[in-house]
Amino acid sequence: MAVLRRLTQAKRSTTERSALAGEAAAEAAAAALQAEPEPATAPAESTAPAGSTAPAESSTESAAPAAGRPGKAPKAPAENHTPEPGDPRAAAFFDCDNTILRGAAIFYLGVGLYRRGFLTRRDIARFAWQQAWFRLNGAEDPEHISDAQHTALGLVAGKRTADLEAICEEVFEQVVADKIWPGTRALVQMHLDAGQRVWLVTAAPLEVARVIARRLGMTGALGTVAEADGGLYTGRLVGELLHGPAKAAAVHALARHERLDLDRCAAYSDSANDIPMLSLVGHPYVVNPDGALRRHARAQGWRVRDFRTGRKAARVGLPAAAALGVLAGAAAAGVALNRRRRCA
Repeated sequence: MAVLRRLTQAKRSTTERSALAGEAAAEAAAAALQAEPEPATAPAESTAPAGSTAPAESSTESAAPAAGRPGKAPKAPAENHTPEPGDPRAAAFFDCDNTILRGAAIFYLGVGLYRRGFLTRRDIARFAWQQAWFRLNGAEDPEHISDAQHTALGLVAGKRTADLEAICEEVFEQVVADKIWPGTRALVQMHLDAGQRVWLVTAAPLEVARVIARRLGMTGALGTVAEADGGLYTGRLVGELLHGPAKAAAVHALARHERLDLDRCAAYSDSANDIPMLSLVGHPYVVNPDGALRRHARAQGWRVRDFRTGRKAARVGLPAAAALGVLAGAAAAGVALNRRRRCA
């Protein structure tokens, strides 16, 4: 029956595809948990930031300690709800891009694939522009997400699943060390220290999600499931990207699998696209929020945590200045080239 659903998913509505993607992600997470059970209180690996003290909403990136610094465990920001120690029906769900990770996981994967000859310079230039857009606007563009999806599926079609898993391990070895928000990392640890299970929830491929989650000591990951047959990718997704409503469907399905009480659970995200997921739980948090989510959070009375610089001008102005610098450099190069041609 599952095979039939996947063969006919193209004819299904968006809601049905979201439900299918969520169920597939939850089944994969539950299966991984049964195959390789890990204690929820497992300490994070040495690549994760440690020794940080992340203050409340006024936190700044410049105050964050370097990743991998030895010392006492990071402290969660003040005014968080206190997780019930050892509550088997409570858990926490964390979005990835700009919530835990600075930037987008798919971009870092793209860079890794380019260095290994899987992508062209044109591909990586397009991904770099999408990453810059994401950093400047603090929100996701559905067209960019769709573009990354089609590119990724075309790349992996016919490839071995084990090969992509190995590449993800190599790529995210350094990314996890350098690109994790220490403040959010402390929130993850707060739930782990309480004996709760903690899952990463992301539109990134499941293979990427699992690597990041494992290196942060999390219980597991919910990510986009790419269809595979006999250990080879078919070039199709199971349902659709785990994005927006599909994330909520995955969390709901996993809660059913693991007998969680969502009213006792917490969820963290930066994007208004994740309002469906945040609305499922009793303890929603917004982290490094985009404008739409910040407004929604204020209206709902949700807790807000911003681990970026406290001034929007610094948050937006510096990347914008860098982008303008690149454009100016390109213009100067063009003028110089024209002059050379005139003199030739």
